[in-house]
Amino acid sequence: MSAPLRVLIADDELIARKRLARLLAALPDVEVCGEAADGDGVLARVREGGVDVVLLDIHMPGLTGLDALALMPEGRPRVVLCTAHAEHAVDAFEHGAVDYVLKPVEPARLQKALERARARLAEAEPRAQDAEKPGAPAASRALARLPIPTRQGIVLVDPETISHAALDDELVTVFTAQGDYLTDFTLNELADKLPAERFHRVHRRALLNLAHVARLEPLETGGYLARTHRGHAVEVSRQSARELRRMLGLRRVSEEEG
Repeated sequence: MSAPLRVLIADDELIARKRLARLLAALPDVEVCGEAADGDGVLARVREGGVDVVLLDIHMPGLTGLDALALMPEGRPRVVLCTAHAEHAVDAFEHGAVDYVLKPVEPARLQKALERARARLAEAEPRAQDAEKPGAPAASRALARLPIPTRQGIVLVDPETISHAALDDELVTVFTAQGDYLTDFTLNELADKLPAERFHRVHRRALLNLAHVARLEPLETGGYLARTHRGHAVEVSRQSARELRRMLGLRRVSEEEG
């Protein structure tokens, strides 16, 4: 018998959370492991562990569902967006959502989304087990050279020369010391191919290499504007700014953090 799928319900409306909880209670091998009413609550619960799938609303106070999705830590649970707004589907899949379900959520559609999430979890499990075997080589998540197709051929880019990558409309641009390249890679795919110790998802639309940052300029929102040595400006969200301060050993005196 398979282990139950542990599902976190995230929606700022109590009635929506109760409806999802009722639908989940009727499904086999599924258990609700918690609820959250905003993006910060989602991230806090995910960091605690024990979550397989997040049913995530988009429009919530503070961090949106897409913000929370972009800021989830490595090894995050699978995410199904549950929203009344169809126009965010491209952004949702760009940030790694496994499905996009429109409200009002129907039982059969929810079951299909959870089956898809369970399949994605099953795909990832053998790879994780192989990486944990004694004597197994370290996971090669980072490439020595990032291949970027261009009109002149495939450019092999040294990851150390990349300052950041940014999503504009539906295309991602990789910014390097030698020049800038449009790519078909999503930001999630780039994050998997680049060294995790150097590159950080600082915004749902940006990946940043801290080695290329000249300074961090505080914003009224609580985030930063990261200025690269080449003069580019990269927005760092409020949640990511907190993570950066912790990582860099910085303390920030503000009304937000008391």
